[in-house]
Amino acid sequence: MEITGGCLCGAVRYRAEADPTSATICHCTDCQKFTGAAFATLVAVAKEALTIDGALKTFSSLGGSGKPILRHFCPSCGSSLAEEPGTRPGMMILNVGTFDQPALAKPGREIFRDEALSWIHVEGDIPRFAKRPG
Repeated sequence: MEITGGCLCGAVRYRAEADPTSATICHCTDCQKFTGAAFATLVAVAKEALTIDGALKTFSSLGGSGKPILRHFCPSCGSSLAEEPGTRPGMMILNVGTFDQPALAKPGREIFRDEALSWIHVEGDIPRFAKRPG
């Protein structure tokens, strides 16, 4: 399915072929800080299936795996758009909140549950992991 999205100011737009019904909900503190939200809702796409129009700014940090994570955002409005995890070369992780139709996303798993805020409860019978799965 084609997913389209972009930043708040419209300077960056993207489109990708992806399955939004296998979204990951991540409660790690890095995702909380990057998105400015209580958790991140993410969809993985192959880099070759993603087209980005507009310039991105990138922040690099080490993830829990010890490998770098590149976090991409709009240099004009600051919208957090995507991540590139060092553990998954060739993949981009899109932030569902930047989708034109975020309701297309359906959670397929929940990770870093032990860092979730106590008042967050995700419904559904999906796999849940205290940290990152395996």
